[in-house]
Amino acid sequence: MKPVTVLTLVDPVPNSNPVYNAFDRFWLKRINDPRDLPFIYLTIKISLTMVPVGILLFLPFITGWVWWVVATVYFTFNNFVFKGPFGLMLHCSSHRPLFNTQNAFLNKYLPWVLSPFFGQTPETYAAHHLAMHHRENNMENDLSSTMQYQRDSLRSFLVYFSKFFFTVIPSLAWYFNERSQVALRNRVIRGELVFFGACIGLCFISWQATVWVFLLPLLLSRIVMMVGNWAQHSFIDAEDPGNFYKNSITCVNTPYNKKCWNDGYHISHHIKPALHWTLHPEHLQTNLRDYAENKALVFEGIHFLHVWWYLMNKDYKKLAKRVVNVHGMFTSEQEVIDLMKRRARAIA
Repeated sequence: MKPVTVLTLVDPVPNSNPVYNAFDRFWLKRINDPRDLPFIYLTIKISLTMVPVGILLFLPFITGWVWWVVATVYFTFNNFVFKGPFGLMLHCSSHRPLFNTQNAFLNKYLPWVLSPFFGQTPETYAAHHLAMHHRENNMENDLSSTMQYQRDSLRSFLVYFSKFFFTVIPSLAWYFNERSQVALRNRVIRGELVFFGACIGLCFISWQATVWVFLLPLLLSRIVMMVGNWAQHSFIDAEDPGNFYKNSITCVNTPYNKKCWNDGYHISHHIKPALHWTLHPEHLQTNLRDYAENKALVFEGIHFLHVWWYLMNKDYKKLAKRVVNVHGMFTSEQEVIDLMKRRARAIA
């Protein structure tokens, strides 16, 4: 394998010479960070497309084949155009609030208005991800920990997903209750009850539209989140499981990073959860020596869904070909494969 001492990255970085129009300047006065201006444009696109199309499906004069055309448009845009960018915008804005103090009420718009259209119950994502997952770092007390599972096994993944899907909210509420974090506990319970209460009410208008607009996205969203978390934490050093470099992975130079705000940089995200999404490539470049010393797994040209798929097929050769050999930390492809197999084993 060819040693890599200088890694050329094409993932998004800060625009050094931005040009703003009057519309941009209006929003720049209201957001915390000018680098997050793309979030405003994405929010507006979703608000003017996904929301109206979703509402159309509840209207009584949309019936028959027309209803199915609208439903297909909604499903396509929801899952193949906006789901990834929205989910990771919600992720970034949970770590770093989008709107400034004077306009803080607008920070409720994503989790309470748009999130339900993508199967995210209000405020539960932020509570789970920030207050639980980052605190526990995929260790034993992490409710979404992958440690105890054989991470190249589809059967293990299905058990993992089933446990998450059916127990995550009660478990999360209990987690916060045990730690006397009453506000977080109540936020989780409130978000889940409001979502499903609204769905029950909307079923009296149209159960088909309710399933299509809210419940099917909920199922698909939780599948995608668990696939992503599984891949992000598939390779764990049993002797040092709390080491960010050895329990997470990074994916670089993939179109996914352009579409989803550098989400592939999961190692640096755990090291610095509040690091702005445009700064992750720089963090990787300046810390390559640490990555090499820990034999951190950096994949090039693929993203988490690829990693999950290759693992489910135990296709370690394809995975190994995508590993960046930072500072020559591996002497051969077989060494990479052996390390990945070892780090994919279940940890008791």
